[in-house]
Amino acid sequence: MKKTYYTITKPNPAVLSAAFLMLCAAVVRIVYYTGVRAAAGELWVQGALPVCAGLLFAVMLFTTAADRLYRTAVPVLMGCVFFAVKAGGFSPVHRALCWVLYLAVALLYFLTVSRGLCKWIFGALIGAALAYHIVVEDAVNRAVLKLYTTPILPGRPFWWHFLAELTVLMTMAALLLTIAAMERREAEGWRPTWGDRNDGRRLRSLSPIFAVSPYIMVTRNTSQNFIRDTLDCAAADEYIRAKRREGLQGFGMLHVVLAAYARCVGQYPGINRFVSGQRVYSRPAIEVSLTIKPEMKAESPDTVLKIDLRPTDTATDVYRKIQEKVDAVKNAPADSTNFDNLARAFNLIPGVLLKFVVWLLNLLDYFGCLPRALTRLSPFHGSLYITSMASLGIPPIYHHLYDFGNVPVFVSLGKKYRVNELSSDGAVVGRKYMDYTVVTDERICDGFYFASALRYLRGILQDPACLDEPAPTVVRDVD
Repeated sequence: MKKTYYTITKPNPAVLSAAFLMLCAAVVRIVYYTGVRAAAGELWVQGALPVCAGLLFAVMLFTTAADRLYRTAVPVLMGCVFFAVKAGGFSPVHRALCWVLYLAVALLYFLTVSRGLCKWIFGALIGAALAYHIVVEDAVNRAVLKLYTTPILPGRPFWWHFLAELTVLMTMAALLLTIAAMERREAEGWRPTWGDRNDGRRLRSLSPIFAVSPYIMVTRNTSQNFIRDTLDCAAADEYIRAKRREGLQGFGMLHVVLAAYARCVGQYPGINRFVSGQRVYSRPAIEVSLTIKPEMKAESPDTVLKIDLRPTDTATDVYRKIQEKVDAVKNAPADSTNFDNLARAFNLIPGVLLKFVVWLLNLLDYFGCLPRALTRLSPFHGSLYITSMASLGIPPIYHHLYDFGNVPVFVSLGKKYRVNELSSDGAVVGRKYMDYTVVTDERICDGFYFASALRYLRGILQDPACLDEPAPTVVRDVD
């Protein structure tokens, strides 16, 4: 079933103008109240509230408008509360009607951006309110001011009274520009809504133990489970040789494991969950991070690749996606990938300030407020982190999970080794094996589920021919 909603895909002149007007309205409001002697309650409701709403709206236009435009309903509601209090008057009936009217405006805005109602219905309402303020209310104010021989605000010129009204006009104009910049979209399946993150859907039907355990086991490092297994490489090696004969140069065990893992997620979506902000989420995509060296030299700097996979990807699809990323790194100038540029930007921040920046990022991540552009780039936000020790010629390590971000699984592949074994008839047979380790966050699903998923993964690795065709079915995670 397709769902309709509005989004702002990228900043454009209308969005920039809307954000600029909101910022100007906040500044003008602050300037206005520097010349007004007001009670503390009025300063908070008529001063601080609209200023915070304007600043928050401007920030959200650049952080959440692409995938969570509905969140801008929060500052719109704050603004509507300000208008309701401002226009309340002295009559209880009038005050009640104003509250009902402006809360209805906030509800209409939310339904517009999140449910796809015609945006020009809300636009016509804001346009009518803007026209009313300009034609009627401002004319009345000018007529009233002419009756005074002294300024209403002592020590301030007559026009100072209109600064407050100017902020109202700029706010309404900013909303109209935002509406003009909205683009209607249709999507099938999941899309973020209240309670979700831009990189995950909150699971609300899990058993109580899953809701409580993140508060008991607070960090990923204190919630780790470790498992080590051994794979008979005979079938995988034959599959790898067949793929190389098809022209997939450099096709190896890493591609087979990642294709098998993507297939495993398609059947056991619970292993693609993560915990953030003490809540369990299901990730709609399979985002894999791996660290590589452009050159196999000790002095060669590390860089990180992040690859998006799907449960229906074949081994060839996985190979091509990885190869595109690897080629992009090798062909780019040294230390110039997106991750390298991000790391370099953080490295320019002084140490004490960097601690604060990381703390702030953790805080924003806790509440799901990090921009999608950052979580998409961050290697610490994803489904799986994988490393291969085979090229280094050492066994697999047990790599810890990162408390920063939300990666719930870390896989390490070791070198292949040969073992001479006795067959059932007493003959000596040489076999090749590979050890691998898996470190998991036990809070995302129970042990039986993990064991079933890993057994399914092992079955694919022992017979990888099924990876030549897309998965016939994909299981959706619970609600």
